[in-house]
Amino acid sequence: MELQRRGPAGEEIPVVVDQGRAFDLRPLTADIDANFLGGDGIAGVRTALAAGELSELDVTDLRYGAPIARPGAVICIGQNYAAHAAESGAEPPAEPIIFFKHPNSVIGPFDDVHLPPGSTKTDWEVELAVIIGRRARYLASPQEALTYVAGYAVSNDVSERVYQAEVSGGQWSKGKCCETFNPLGPSLVPADQIDPTDVRLQSWVNDEPRQDSTTADMIFPVAQLIYELSQFMVLDPGDVINTGTPQGVALSGRFPFLGVGDEMRLTIAGLGEQRQKIIAAPDVPATAGAANITR
Repeated sequence: MELQRRGPAGEEIPVVVDQGRAFDLRPLTADIDANFLGGDGIAGVRTALAAGELSELDVTDLRYGAPIARPGAVICIGQNYAAHAAESGAEPPAEPIIFFKHPNSVIGPFDDVHLPPGSTKTDWEVELAVIIGRRARYLASPQEALTYVAGYAVSNDVSERVYQAEVSGGQWSKGKCCETFNPLGPSLVPADQIDPTDVRLQSWVNDEPRQDSTTADMIFPVAQLIYELSQFMVLDPGDVINTGTPQGVALSGRFPFLGVGDEMRLTIAGLGEQRQKIIAAPDVPATAGAANITR
């Protein structure tokens, strides 16, 4: 079973795909959002499917939206794979590195990614995204943390490395929050269908291999991350956690950064595939862009 949101941007409808057939979820919910997840909506979908209460839909020609609507927060973990920390020239962190993406950076898994004006170091990052299903605060141990997960999805934590490191002011979010910088999906796969401790992540640029690793290389596993995050913030239903990327990004110096016309392809075993084309950010004023900032 996979949950999807299909249709034009801003007009997506909630869908469940089961054994290759798509069913309309609108009798159960207006959208796949915080209220749906926090209200034990996934269990309700399973009950309705088993009872034959949902109508089948033809979604063949419908765009894929991000599988969660309007996430309240997109929380990201930096340098969480040992090999990626090494290729970044950093020691493995002793504590999780936390930064944020603006929630409006989230787009559909096949939508175009906009290259910021003047950008020279835009990078790809395949990541396992965790979608929270119920409020988590001050959890007692990592052992209970996975019970707070609604599901998982493929995420691309697109990053502009000049913004992230050279004009950062000491934090990373400038390089992470540009419009379209978080393709998500195609599906939200319920948590009980995925073992997050050892799933394969891969990425390609223009069909040339880039990343190929598994979550077994994580420094802080998913359960540990949720537990630790809950000590510093309240995690709400619909929040997204990008759990870090493995080695094989342009920041390593082994590959060129992204430019207009490049295509990214990312997969995670059991969660599906996404693909984006890089285009120039449209409708940009002539004087706009971080490259034009003077001090």
